[in-house]
Amino acid sequence: MSMERVLFQSQGVQLVGHLHLPDGAGPHCAVVILGPVAFVKEQAPTHYATYLARAGFAAFVFDPRFHGESAGLPRRYESGKAKVDDVLAALDMLAARRDIDAQRLFLLGVCQGVNWTVLAANRNTHVKALALVAGHYLTPDVAALYLGGPHRVEERMARGAAARTLFEQTGEAGYIPIVNAPDALLLSPAIAAWYLPWEHRGREAALGSRGLWENRLTAMSEELIWGHDVRPDAAKLSLPTLMVHADGAASGPQIPRTIFESMSSQAKKLVWLGEQVQFQFYDDPVTVAAASDEIAAWFRAQT
Repeated sequence: MSMERVLFQSQGVQLVGHLHLPDGAGPHCAVVILGPVAFVKEQAPTHYATYLARAGFAAFVFDPRFHGESAGLPRRYESGKAKVDDVLAALDMLAARRDIDAQRLFLLGVCQGVNWTVLAANRNTHVKALALVAGHYLTPDVAALYLGGPHRVEERMARGAAARTLFEQTGEAGYIPIVNAPDALLLSPAIAAWYLPWEHRGREAALGSRGLWENRLTAMSEELIWGHDVRPDAAKLSLPTLMVHADGAASGPQIPRTIFESMSSQAKKLVWLGEQVQFQFYDDPVTVAAASDEIAAWFRAQT
């Protein structure tokens, strides 16, 4: 296995990614991987890319625009539309390479990335199959679960809308922490405990292996995050779709099952791994390996 640093364009914005290539000349089937909210490529996506490359897939991870090493302003703006466009640009870039088989392209979404890979899969007819792992499925019920009730969701969305108005009027992008503060995007202490080590390091060390994750997000991002509902797009899915989840993963045990049942695809599979919690799907070797084995087998079955 080898890794190649790749620069590519998405709507005129330069993005930076890592292409993990299996041994051999190719052309290889390829997987584009999208991670959790405000992620950088060195986090959960790289763990899956490593396993999938060893299983024979070219696996591509990248910093979406506004994040990490990729360009785009304002920094740390979480736009689902931009992420979908970036995924589509990544697919086009891979399809143009001689060492990639353009007829065997796949998508993998992890955590909140599932929402944007669903949209991208519905827009790109060349994607052969989709895998959704430990999805933080954005729905009104999930938002209320995370924030403490519908009234808190309304407050957060109003705060995001006010921040968007301020940005449109003045160009000033206000920020909130992602974790570890009363006004943070994600309030759980367990979530903060996982994320904070990514913040405590210098830029030089970060560029080596840990990425450029920052514990901040534009405040106007909340309107887009908590106001999104993935259910109509998930119901439209017609391509082969694998869902991997567990009792302790994001969205709870019932909502993912309901979304899975709603999918139009005639070829779909639900794999329930057990009682794993969300962060085991990010970097626990046993859990990532189990999920990756299912993903690799599913993608092979569609070729």
